[in-house]
Amino acid sequence: MTAILRTGPIRILMLASMTLLAACALPRSGPNKNEIFNGAVERGGNTQVIYVNDHVTRASNFVPSYGFSASFRSAGQVGADEIRPGDVLGLSIWENVDDGLLTSLGSSSSTLTEIQVDSSGYIFVPYAGRVRAAGSTPDQLRQNITQRLSAQTPDPQVTVQRIAGDGATVSVVGQVSAQGVYPIERPTRTLSAMLAKAGGVAIQPEIAVVTVKRGGDSGRVWLTDLYASPSNDIALRPGDLIVVEEDQRNFTALGALGGQTRVPLGNETINAVEAIAMVGGLNSSLADPTGVFVLRDEPESVASRVLGKPVVGTQRFAYVLDLTRPNGLFLARDFLIRDGDTVYVTEAPYVQWQKTLSAITGSAATADSLSSIGE
Repeated sequence: MTAILRTGPIRILMLASMTLLAACALPRSGPNKNEIFNGAVERGGNTQVIYVNDHVTRASNFVPSYGFSASFRSAGQVGADEIRPGDVLGLSIWENVDDGLLTSLGSSSSTLTEIQVDSSGYIFVPYAGRVRAAGSTPDQLRQNITQRLSAQTPDPQVTVQRIAGDGATVSVVGQVSAQGVYPIERPTRTLSAMLAKAGGVAIQPEIAVVTVKRGGDSGRVWLTDLYASPSNDIALRPGDLIVVEEDQRNFTALGALGGQTRVPLGNETINAVEAIAMVGGLNSSLADPTGVFVLRDEPESVASRVLGKPVVGTQRFAYVLDLTRPNGLFLARDFLIRDGDTVYVTEAPYVQWQKTLSAITGSAATADSLSSIGE
């Protein structure tokens, strides 16, 4: 009797303590639905908590697309024969006299090799002086030099040859087979041709993004869209930087799902149903199908359309998808996932009760064990 009296208070105290802990500190995957709603603007929070309907779906389905601006598309192809600063030229000059200006005695021709066009676009030719070369074709430069020499030697004959075209180059870097600096030549005046010159991409074509940086402007396109649409195969300009990289767009899946991870979007348009399916679907033993949230920062223009009133600046949104509604799955199918989204699924309310009961029954079993030891 004394042992029972001694262990009774211990058992009651342990049950009370474990029940309190179970109610206050049960493990879970994140906030429940009510806690998210408590952060709504209407309740003093800073998040727009919006149930998804047909209007919200239409207003929010803004997917930033890749593509080149009009300035990239309208740029003409670089003439393959045009001389530019940095080009290396070779000149041969024939004179119709035995002892000419440039030729040695007994020779009728003179060869000037490796004349580099300076940064201002000029070359120096003896007796012709400083001659503008950049912007001319080799034939135009030949005529200019011939005209200048004609005043000093009778009937000179001049040929101009491009030895190296380093002045008209682009840089190709990133996920290509052969990074490097490549001249713009007749076969490589377009983006696709230059990528082929660099050995092609070294990653899966479906996830490859090609960025072209030109001065202070830049544009990008999916590799698959580059080959699918001729308008994306832009003409290259000297100094272009071509970067090939794996697309980094992704969304994050958290909560009562089959998996919690960061998922790449690829070049596909993914809706909420597909996003959930990509991580194994809802966890049937934990998930609350009325509490599927898509969390994102909306730009001002999209936020204004969704809310039906003007707002200033980027807004935090928590879109709510209730899959139990008659058209819930259809709305989820039409709601597009964007880069940086977080797809979060709350736990069903009964899960917390189940965890509480488990904690209580586990505590009771522990107390029974202690009581038997005390006896």
